[in-house]
Amino acid sequence: MENTGAVLLLSHVGFSFMEDLAGAVTARGLRTCVLSSLPEPRHQDSRPGALADLADDVRVTAEHVLTPHDVEDYLDHLEAAGTTVLCCLTVWEGYRHLMALANARLGVPDLDEKQILHLRDKLTLRNRLADAGLSRGRASALTPETLADRRSDGRRYFVKPVSGIASFGTFPLTGDTTWADLERIAAEARSDTVYAAAFTTDPVPPRAGAPAGPGRGPGTAASDGAVPAASGHHGGAPAVEFLVEDYVPGREFSFETVVVDGEPHIVAVHEKCEVTEAEGTVLENACVSPPTSLSAEETAAGIRWVTSVLDVLDIDWGCLHVEARHSPSGWDLIEVNPRVGGSLISPSVAALTGGPSLLDLWLDCLLTARRPAGFRARLESLSFAADGTTPSPNATFFRVFFADPGTIREVGLSDDLPLRPVVSQVLLEPGDVVESSSREVFLGQILWSMDRAGRDAILPGLLPASEQAIEIVYETEPR
Repeated sequence: MENTGAVLLLSHVGFSFMEDLAGAVTARGLRTCVLSSLPEPRHQDSRPGALADLADDVRVTAEHVLTPHDVEDYLDHLEAAGTTVLCCLTVWEGYRHLMALANARLGVPDLDEKQILHLRDKLTLRNRLADAGLSRGRASALTPETLADRRSDGRRYFVKPVSGIASFGTFPLTGDTTWADLERIAAEARSDTVYAAAFTTDPVPPRAGAPAGPGRGPGTAASDGAVPAASGHHGGAPAVEFLVEDYVPGREFSFETVVVDGEPHIVAVHEKCEVTEAEGTVLENACVSPPTSLSAEETAAGIRWVTSVLDVLDIDWGCLHVEARHSPSGWDLIEVNPRVGGSLISPSVAALTGGPSLLDLWLDCLLTARRPAGFRARLESLSFAADGTTPSPNATFFRVFFADPGTIREVGLSDDLPLRPVVSQVLLEPGDVVESSSREVFLGQILWSMDRAGRDAILPGLLPASEQAIEIVYETEPR
């Protein structure tokens, strides 16, 4: 490979938005280098070749999870080949600390590895923000004893993995929740090839075949949407630890945030206009941006709250998907994700800005981090002002579709919609078998764009019509 600028992309089991990321790198006249963990067996014949078609250099490891050694070794290889790697990027939250490690070696300003791991520890994070007066809730490690105490005290609580992804194992605590339920979810997590390593903040996961270590959670008592079906066993998966926290009331929102040299910029605010709290998971069905239920003053208060959260957490660089709830008593945290939001968040930002997606902005943040002045000015022109107003004349709405357990007989897009989508993706096909799981199984996703001034006339009809935008027929019994 000739001596030219390149971007290192970290791929989990061959996916992680590689098509989008490689396209963004190529559009900037740079080379694409991909380091991927081993795909699942059903993708091992096809996915390495697909990555080779996207990238200038590809390495696929022998394990389903990348390690710090894999990253260091591949950087050594690229350096020996005369490739100048400008930065590293991944959207897979389980590799975000590896991205930080690579950028530290490359001298690129970014969050450091310890900050990433602390952000992914949701138990410590919740209590840290509560101590700072930025969250009204607190969290505790979930044990048989704390489960019994919380079930009997009559208050509302929420259960989630201490470190997790894709709403796997997140649900409201009820009087019927048992320790056996947690053991079942933990067993699913440990046996899931794709998601298993995302349930730990240990920066070095065990090798396949190694015994799982002890933990507080059951059993020992993060979206991409591109890997939609149930997964096989991943040997050596870590123990899964759960927390129980005070239930945070209100409507859900996310703040798409890019931080440059200590200065946060809110590029978009998405309102989760449909959220389903299902058994074992929470499904985020539909989002609209800008929010329809917030005033400019309430949005401004949210921006101030996000800024305070990032200040307490010492976040100076990076792209973050900050999830929060708003109620009459103010703003409170769901979680802070040190990455772009999943699903169609990034293309939604592109439709809102009329230009760069959130992935584009994150990549440009990394490429310009040593001299950020010009990028900062551009970012500011696209972002919300302190008074809660946005410069964008556009609005977006997207819906995410989840599959039910069963065998798919037919699936496709509906022709009967009141507005033509700008992005439509169907991720499953006839013959696919969807197993029952405590994680979301993506069927597809569709994005619509419209003028903000005309949104109120379009959205009431689009919301119900969009529910049937992907038509699916299942076999009577799973195959």
